[in-house]
Amino acid sequence: MGKPTGFQEFARQAAPYRPAEVRLLDYEEIFTPRDEDRLTQQGARCMDCGVPFCQSEPHGCPIYNLIPEWNDLVYQGRWRDALDRLLKTNNFPEFTGRVCPAPCEGACVLGITDPAVTIKNIEHAIIERGFDEGWMVPQVPNQRTGKRIAVVGSGPAGLAAAAQLNSVGHQVVVYERADRIGGLLTYGIPNMKLGKDVVQRRVDLMAAEGIEFITGVTIGSGEQGSTDAQELLDAFDAVLLTTGATRPRDLPIAGRELEGVHFAMEFLTANTKSLLDSKHDDGAFISAKDKHVIVIGGGDTGTDCIGTSLRHGCASLVNFEIMPQPPEGRSDGNPWPEWPRIFRVDYGHEEAAQRFGEDPRVYAISGKRFIDNGNGHVSALETIEVQWVNGRPEEIPGTEKLWPADLVLLSMGFLGPEAQVGQTLGVEFDARSNFAAEYGQYRTAQEKVFAAGDCRRGQSLVVRAINEGREAAREIDRFLIGATTLP
Repeated sequence: MGKPTGFQEFARQAAPYRPAEVRLLDYEEIFTPRDEDRLTQQGARCMDCGVPFCQSEPHGCPIYNLIPEWNDLVYQGRWRDALDRLLKTNNFPEFTGRVCPAPCEGACVLGITDPAVTIKNIEHAIIERGFDEGWMVPQVPNQRTGKRIAVVGSGPAGLAAAAQLNSVGHQVVVYERADRIGGLLTYGIPNMKLGKDVVQRRVDLMAAEGIEFITGVTIGSGEQGSTDAQELLDAFDAVLLTTGATRPRDLPIAGRELEGVHFAMEFLTANTKSLLDSKHDDGAFISAKDKHVIVIGGGDTGTDCIGTSLRHGCASLVNFEIMPQPPEGRSDGNPWPEWPRIFRVDYGHEEAAQRFGEDPRVYAISGKRFIDNGNGHVSALETIEVQWVNGRPEEIPGTEKLWPADLVLLSMGFLGPEAQVGQTLGVEFDARSNFAAEYGQYRTAQEKVFAAGDCRRGQSLVVRAINEGREAAREIDRFLIGATTLP
């Protein structure tokens, strides 16, 4: 808790983003510098609530952050102590403090009657002060166990597992097929939401702690650019798969084959790589400049497509969502401490309103067919409005409409991991096509092979990937040593 009466004295003041009209001109992070006076006051709002729903599942923090403790320490001005408490449960607060949707705030007890504590802002500020003050230094293990673990995939689950396994003295090698470490953190989330210098800062720290990173490698049959699966199993005492859920959900309607229709990750990945490689001078990205852009699907990825398209200088932009518009406040069927399914305005929506004068989202609408411009390129999308009956969308006759479209971005979620790595290693798949490994155990049917994160559970949050990486590390340690000190 913070100040006993703080929640009565102080209103919620979330950290503002940079002004939309300014941040649209660059790819720098949207966040403003931390205001420690404001943060101290916000920490004071943390209540003596008895049972802190914010810090545990099923509704609060998936990694069981000790939120009331570090809120109180920030209120007291004890930032170094706050950092120590934060790092006990979260390997990467600099990531979650930027991109997590903050289920902890949805479960905050204060949220029953008042706006929740600004937990995410405080978390972000603690870790950034830690780096600024030089408190974040490599933690090299005192001794090595002689056990070697390969981590396949360098997203949040893989990095968390690597950090935990290294901390108890195992030798960890992280394999990544892309040219940079970070997985989703690097190429799935745009720079303005998570600066790649922030990712690299953490990777450099982990390398200094003794973790080896190898890029540009896939796990296959030994052809050029790949590592033979059997050789991997022979060379390591355990293998952890953290490849993510990277198979996108498609929209199989007429005209899908037309040029100009892309999966969201094609668009976002190419944009970030070109930005990092050449600041877009190489032209090796899918440009939205002067194009009529349609983003199909909401969520964070859809918002990122909006923000990126605006920075390219698109001519128009609209975002379609098949679900109905959420209510402004909690419905009777969505009580606290459940995640509040309410209408929100994220950074991309605000930017679109700044550029075009209105929110870009259109709800309860479905795509019918893509229209050919006569040269094999999309020129429009035909839609129809839907109504939800017994949990299913039904088309409303007579509501068909044509929308101009030079670029269509499909952002409708992911279906699971790419199968090749699992098949190569002899891993079984569950009914949802994820790598089969029991939650809490993380062991696959293949000897020595474990799986964690989105490739095991399906598409989810960065913070849940971190949790699974940490827990998988614990089970691998137990498998190798017979006991474990990892949480």
